[in-house]
Amino acid sequence: MNTNKRLVIIGGGPAGHAAATSAARRGVDVTMVERDIVGGAAHLLDCVPSKTMIATGAAMSFTNQLSGMGLEDRDAEVDVTALTSRIEDIKNRLSNDVSDMLVSQGVKIIKGSARLTGPHTVHVDAHDGSTHTLEADDILICTGTRPRVPDFVVPDGEHILTTRDCYPPRVFPESITVIGSGVTGVEFVHMFASFGAKVTLLVSRQQVLPGKDPEVAAVLEEDFLQRGVRLFKGARAIGIERTATGVKVICDDGRVSETTHAVFAIGSIPNTEGLGLEDVGVVTDGGYIPINRHCQSNIEHIYAAGDVSGKLPLSSVASMQGRKVAEQVVGGPKGPHRHLDYDKAASAIFTEPEIADVGLAEAEAFASGRKIRVTKVPFSTTAKALINNDSRGFVKIISDPATGVVLGGSIVGRHAAELISVIALAVTANLKVTDIGDALLVHPALAEALTDAAE
Repeated sequence: MNTNKRLVIIGGGPAGHAAATSAARRGVDVTMVERDIVGGAAHLLDCVPSKTMIATGAAMSFTNQLSGMGLEDRDAEVDVTALTSRIEDIKNRLSNDVSDMLVSQGVKIIKGSARLTGPHTVHVDAHDGSTHTLEADDILICTGTRPRVPDFVVPDGEHILTTRDCYPPRVFPESITVIGSGVTGVEFVHMFASFGAKVTLLVSRQQVLPGKDPEVAAVLEEDFLQRGVRLFKGARAIGIERTATGVKVICDDGRVSETTHAVFAIGSIPNTEGLGLEDVGVVTDGGYIPINRHCQSNIEHIYAAGDVSGKLPLSSVASMQGRKVAEQVVGGPKGPHRHLDYDKAASAIFTEPEIADVGLAEAEAFASGRKIRVTKVPFSTTAKALINNDSRGFVKIISDPATGVVLGGSIVGRHAAELISVIALAVTANLKVTDIGDALLVHPALAEALTDAAE
């Protein structure tokens, strides 16, 4: 296939490389501009390192609780040098794999900074000192986001940290205040607690993970409290000071958290400044680029995908958006087309226990007055959970009482991020609870709780 189309992609994260490979396979002439790391800064400098550290922390926790498995306890200690090397090795391997795949597909990669100089032209200042003017029939903006920092904070990379300052780890904090109780915040609480830090979490509302199922949040809060985490509920940080031993975080209700370190995990801001979007008439909203169901901006041949689109900030969503852009560039899908339904995207939180959900939430259904059927099965009823010496959590399936169609679900417990795939498939394919209940799954396995919940 030869479309004679020219696509310029600004940003080499999950959205960018999915779009590049998919478009290249369709005969499109693809050039990618990446100013940082191919594979995506948010993905390879945030997500992958944090999950690597969480996995190491989980291994430490397991090793230190061997008596519950009929073994003698052994205290594990972290080797910071080895962990740093492990993080770097994984990051570099993933980045090199993406680069090699792109090159094998004929994608041209330019390391540098790009800006739009016209509706169909992109100027690039390459890191090697050269400049390029790229002509494009279509342009995809997928430049990602970076950690948001409040105005009263000046991160120093030593004691006052952004999330990106935490890995590879220079040292492990003796104590730390985590500001922000969303997904990133609770993962950081789990991570630092696993490595032995005394953690204080500022929770601006009355539960961690605001907007999530209260039952899910309650399980996580209970685990945090059992691990000695201090929860400052209803507290917002309004100031921070360096002290002789670390930092002092001042809250709006008068409470103060004094720890050796503090990390701000209060969301992200889009990397769209300096791209020349305003000059060519691309509309932005708070720095994000609003898109339609085809991932098009207000200018139809200029697309946005990934975090800058303002949709769900998930790598899976970004990759799917990238593939949809590639389809659109060559004239749309050749077969039946299904638009992205962001409400059906599965997500996971890599705490201990893990948390995962997809589709309609119970609280959301009740708030809207929608009739639903909710079935819940605790993992404590499954043989595999007892064998694993970890019976925390549950499976919850939400369905339509009239049709039996699966509308959503939540899982809290070991391997929740993997198990949610079954419910996600059911939600996406409009399967019924009986379809899950009729599946002949492995015994013993945690997945048996899914069929039990579907009965």
